[in-house]
Amino acid sequence: MGHPDHEVQATVADYVALRQRIEDGNAAWPDLAEFFTEDAVYIDPAWGRIQGRDEICQFMADSMLGLEDWSFPVEYTAIDGDTVVVKWTQILPGTRPDGSRYEQSGYSTLVYAGDGRFSYEEDLLNMAHVLEDLAASGWRPGAGFSAPPPQPNRDFSRPTSG
Repeated sequence: MGHPDHEVQATVADYVALRQRIEDGNAAWPDLAEFFTEDAVYIDPAWGRIQGRDEICQFMADSMLGLEDWSFPVEYTAIDGDTVVVKWTQILPGTRPDGSRYEQSGYSTLVYAGDGRFSYEEDLLNMAHVLEDLAASGWRPGAGFSAPPPQPNRDFSRPTSG
């Protein structure tokens, strides 16, 4: 049985507000870990499966270092019971010769677990598009950049309850 709609909606609003504070430079990516259960699973298209709140916090610190000039604005959210979809855009620095941005469409699917926390997040990006834009833009990582692991865990299964 799902959680009350108002509870899920309030948590999603808080999650999106924190992402906006991160975009504005008033919070850091590891702060998002507060929205996950102790045993949560986070799936990143480049880094693979990360399990556990502490590991998610460390992943956020490691994976976002050197990407300070990128942005990830949220376009909208959709909620169906305990399942949440967040539509966002990944925007690289710089512009194309025609003035348009180097950007890719991204989606996150989250599963609400109660008490203001999610038990699962899976981020999806077209990585071919990302790599094409990286090459075309000439972007180079900033100081401290950590590359994703060469063979990430690609298990995207959701944790089972109980």
